[in-house]
Amino acid sequence: MKHFSTSQADALPGHAAPSGKSPSQFNRRGFLRRAAQAGGLLMVPQIVPGSVLGLDGAVAPSERINLGAIGIGNRGWYVLGCFLQEPDVHFRAICDVKYQRRQMVKQRADEKNGNTDCATYRDIREILAREDIDAFLIATGPNWHATAAILTAHAGKDMYCEKPCTKNIFQSLALAETMRRTGRVFQAGTQRRSLPNFAFAAHLARTGKLGRLLAVHAQPAGMQTKMSGWLPPEAEPDKENVDWDLYLGPAAWRPFNPKLLDGFNFEKGGGLVGGGVLEWGSHCVDICQWAADVDDTSAVEYEPVGNRLHARYPNDVKLIIRDDGWLPLGSCPVRFEGEKGWVETADNGDIAASSDDLLVGKGTKIGGYPADFHVRNFLDCVKTRGNPRANAEVACHSHITCHAANISLALQRKVVYDPAKHEFVNDEEANRLRSEALREPWRI
Repeated sequence: MKHFSTSQADALPGHAAPSGKSPSQFNRRGFLRRAAQAGGLLMVPQIVPGSVLGLDGAVAPSERINLGAIGIGNRGWYVLGCFLQEPDVHFRAICDVKYQRRQMVKQRADEKNGNTDCATYRDIREILAREDIDAFLIATGPNWHATAAILTAHAGKDMYCEKPCTKNIFQSLALAETMRRTGRVFQAGTQRRSLPNFAFAAHLARTGKLGRLLAVHAQPAGMQTKMSGWLPPEAEPDKENVDWDLYLGPAAWRPFNPKLLDGFNFEKGGGLVGGGVLEWGSHCVDICQWAADVDDTSAVEYEPVGNRLHARYPNDVKLIIRDDGWLPLGSCPVRFEGEKGWVETADNGDIAASSDDLLVGKGTKIGGYPADFHVRNFLDCVKTRGNPRANAEVACHSHITCHAANISLALQRKVVYDPAKHEFVNDEEANRLRSEALREPWRI
């Protein structure tokens, strides 16, 4: 297989190489072809290490995916480990606004690679300019996800982007359109799409084993929305230690406070915070859309009902977002109900159903929502140029459903969304919440 770097002149079959590019990667097939053309060169004895040829279980350089990372905190540290354990991944560079994190990732990568070559960057624009990186892990705070992903696509790179992937409806649409236009491979970090228990439950719903599907249930991380605020200003650290301006990125400016750097801070700009439905909804609503066979659209009606939110898809399947009433199966539960039965599952890997017959063939239990399978799916698609399970179109529509649900909760009334026009019907107040201003120079 030829190298799949965007800087490689010899592109994969069916994919044209960028014009004006010259080969920048050594690969076995290209070397042998050029050697034969040189006439007689192969007559000279050659001693080539087995690792270069992919022998003895090693992965040949031409088969490796050169990986970089943008923003590595707690979650990113875990997902990075999933990438590093894959034999065909070569990690080359880290970009983070925090010096300490840059050094931690570099040390980890250098130990894995057996050298000191891992480069560090503070500015995303500098790492994206490297021609020797094929793909990126984006694990910044959610404020940066969509902007970083779109910039990465414009740089000709593929990406695995942690969730939630967007801050609002307009960003969701822009993300999907960018991936369509650039042809980049995008995988949202909604790893439950690659877990056997969730896949089995969705299969029961999608194949009619539950009868005609009536309702899908999802659990968010809360049913409240609010405006993001400011904390008391403190002296900004040196940019090399923490670049506060880059940390805010596209969000509205606010004074530095170290508490904003700790933990999972959702939204640093104006507008609705993405917590509530979006934080866990980008997982469990996503699985519900998969089960309801509506990956190409979003819900069209949303209405708060007591401590729940009721929504409806174009195919008349109901979406019920709720915090209570779940079986004790772990975090991120989903439930699918049809005319002939129901199934429910969550993060401990168990599956409950209305009939034992529905559980035949459910396979081995895997709990704890690991990301290994999801990462492997992404890497395989980078090589084949296939469509990952949580591609940009899938992420776009499931995120829009979450954003619209948050808008309904914030307004505390029913809203109707037109997924063809991408707007709320006769609702100026709701339509204003579809987007927000972005700081220069990070408009997309």
